[in-house]
Amino acid sequence: MGRKLDPTKKEKRGPGRKARKQRGAEVELARFLPPGKCGLDRPAAAPRRARPSDRRVSSRRAGDRQEEALQSRQKEAAGQTARGRSGFSDGNSKWLAPAKAKKTQPKGNHVELSSDGEVEEGSWEMEEEEDGSSEEMVDDYGASSSEEEELLPIEKAALKQKSDREGLSEDDSEEEEEEEEEAEEASKQKMGQKEEEGPDLQLNLDIDEQFKLPTSEEIEKEDILFISSSLAVGDSLTVFPPAEPPDLHVIHQRIQGNLEVLQDFGVKREEGRSRQEYLALLRRDMAAYYSYSDFLLTKLMDIFPLPELISFLEANEVPRPVTIRTNTLKTRRRDLAQALINRGVNLDPLGKWSKTGLVIYDSTVPIGATPEYLAGHYMLQGASSLLPVMALAPQENERILDMCCAPGGKTSYIAQLMKNTGMILANDSSAERLRSVVGNLHRLGVTNAVVSNCDGRQFPKVLGGFDRVLLDAPCSGTGVISKDPAVKTNKDETDILRCAHLQKELILSAIDSVNAASETGGYIVYCTCSIMVEENEWVVDYALKKRNVRLVATGLDFGKEGFTRFKDRRFHPSLKSTRRFYPHTHNMDGFFIAKFKKFSNAIPQARKEPAVEAAAPSAVPGTIITEPPPKKKKLEGSKADKEQKLPQPALKKKRSLQAQRRPLKA
Repeated sequence: MGRKLDPTKKEKRGPGRKARKQRGAEVELARFLPPGKCGLDRPAAAPRRARPSDRRVSSRRAGDRQEEALQSRQKEAAGQTARGRSGFSDGNSKWLAPAKAKKTQPKGNHVELSSDGEVEEGSWEMEEEEDGSSEEMVDDYGASSSEEEELLPIEKAALKQKSDREGLSEDDSEEEEEEEEEAEEASKQKMGQKEEEGPDLQLNLDIDEQFKLPTSEEIEKEDILFISSSLAVGDSLTVFPPAEPPDLHVIHQRIQGNLEVLQDFGVKREEGRSRQEYLALLRRDMAAYYSYSDFLLTKLMDIFPLPELISFLEANEVPRPVTIRTNTLKTRRRDLAQALINRGVNLDPLGKWSKTGLVIYDSTVPIGATPEYLAGHYMLQGASSLLPVMALAPQENERILDMCCAPGGKTSYIAQLMKNTGMILANDSSAERLRSVVGNLHRLGVTNAVVSNCDGRQFPKVLGGFDRVLLDAPCSGTGVISKDPAVKTNKDETDILRCAHLQKELILSAIDSVNAASETGGYIVYCTCSIMVEENEWVVDYALKKRNVRLVATGLDFGKEGFTRFKDRRFHPSLKSTRRFYPHTHNMDGFFIAKFKKFSNAIPQARKEPAVEAAAPSAVPGTIITEPPPKKKKLEGSKADKEQKLPQPALKKKRSLQAQRRPLKA
């Protein structure tokens, strides 16, 4: 074709530009050819069908096929000019005229024809320097080429997508650069605004750090919002609901600010404000934010320091991890863990303190319906429920009483520690709950248990002489709020005192049911799922005064010590050996555990009788001391003389009457 430009080294400037230049060269060639050679013996579409093949052949055989390629291009150009003059409109024929191509040819670049009609080697680089008008002409003219006609529709679409992905036009790149510059300018302006607003924002932070108590009007307004927003549909009150509910985010920030002030009250407090005002506001805000009753929050504030109280309240909003206990009567923990892992369960050992516990993080199968569960290889049980049995430490061939056994988790744990030896009496006052106990004992393979339905307070009369007793007493449930959120609002002082009274009766019955002369036992473990002092330390201190027992170590290496003093009360110093467990420190349900050792079967009720008798004379002082001894002797002498004069029947009757009157005088 006489072209010396290497297309592989040519710099790409846009999609399809190479094809447009080649089509423009055909128009330029038609200007130099004689008019006789421009005629076509066949239709105009025929040369265009042969054009791609001619290009491929000419690139391979440049020397031998130059003449044939030139003739085909001449015929194609002549056909295009003829079609432009005849078939198109007048406006199109004007811009299709070959005369306008002279303006695009730069000086010094020309095409010469040899005597044989071949194209001399000239400079074809002129086509790359054409202005925009000629490019548009060539592009519009060559829009439908023979290559595109030969391609299928799906191939045309693929080529179009490829051209869109590979190259962008200069206009598009310029627009993108302009957009990037605008985005950078906008970001700089924003940064400048932030820098300008920096001092003001810092001032606002400084102001917020200085916590101030809200006024009484603001508190009343928030109380109205809170009360009206919590109204039910069927309430008889005629208060309309507010347009906006109370803002919990504002309340949470106020709780944090109030805590900071209370931790350094002497420096950060507001002048003229007492500590009680800050505490009252904190209790009110926590009741609104965490949905607790005022009574329960008051009790919790007495038990925990303020920072620890917030951690406790936050921990109650999160459920405790799911834990299971391996039943060593049927399998080992390693085998059970491998079987559950194969079923898609993600688990880990519970801790160093437990040899049978496993904690479940997530599972693709329901934990309570696996074949291993149905076969009795494990029991769904909370981590805190394992601790009382570990403190009880049952031995083989012992007689053990589980006074409040439902639903049977602790009973089955005792049986597996005893290796199904000895005897376990599983008692519960609820017949309905005993059904779950019987089902779990059968599923887990426990064979040394006897189930009874009796009142625990009457149990020493039913059966006694046990080596060990486990008492998981019914309580208010303040340690398992994450499981039962209703405890936040449905407990009051009456419920706490009622539970404490029942627990005192049960613990005395449990102590009386133990045989102090047991060779291996004589132990009682008392536990509750409550954190109230009235249900724990008070009950234990009461048992120490009423029975011949003493507190011993529980054998648990972790847990917080029990209280030896609470507000104005003072308990026995040995209460340090009891253990408390909290959800925010141990990641398990709130629990209290105490272990007693009984050293005498006698009931120390006679200790207070001498004190009462000794107090009786002092209650009526002067009955004997006020009467002088000589008068007593005279009276006695005169009475003796009269008694001698009286007959025998009358004397006996008089002495019997005196014997009846003497206790009244005393």
